[in-house]
Amino acid sequence: PPAVPPPPGPPPARDSLSLHRAYLRSPLGLLRLGQLALGAAFWVTVAAHKYEGAAHFALFAAVLVWLLTLALFGLSLLGRWALVPWLGSRWLLTNLVHDLALGVGLYAAATGIMGYKARQKSYCNLPGYSQHCLYGAYLSASVCGGIAACLYLFSGLYCLSRRCRDQRDII
Repeated sequence: PPAVPPPPGPPPARDSLSLHRAYLRSPLGLLRLGQLALGAAFWVTVAAHKYEGAAHFALFAAVLVWLLTLALFGLSLLGRWALVPWLGSRWLLTNLVHDLALGVGLYAAATGIMGYKARQKSYCNLPGYSQHCLYGAYLSASVCGGIAACLYLFSGLYCLSRRCRDQRDII
């Protein structure tokens, strides 16, 4: 009798999710962890206190950049950036634009806003002032935002240096 091909087996299993440990130990992975920690400190500090006016924009900017950074970090940590249409094939460039345009730009603006608001509230830092004072919260948010903007600048420069050396991967 003619040889009958074997019946098809089960469909190939998708790769299991595993951590991309090399990314976690890379400079970009460590910078992302710092960005996430300082970004969360920024927006939690602002959101936990009464805020008004331009602080709404600062909070929006911080949360937006934080969520996008969390998405980039998660996809990079799991090695799943290829699943993102159009951007996955340009992952290094995506990280570069995110860091320099969104991270540095929006955090610098948010830091400036919170620093200005802290300066406006500096009068309540006097001894004996009995009303609720937002100076400390605004100043803390400004410092966290400034450091976060610097971390975004460093990670953007890291991605830029990799791109200039014709490397296409983030590690």
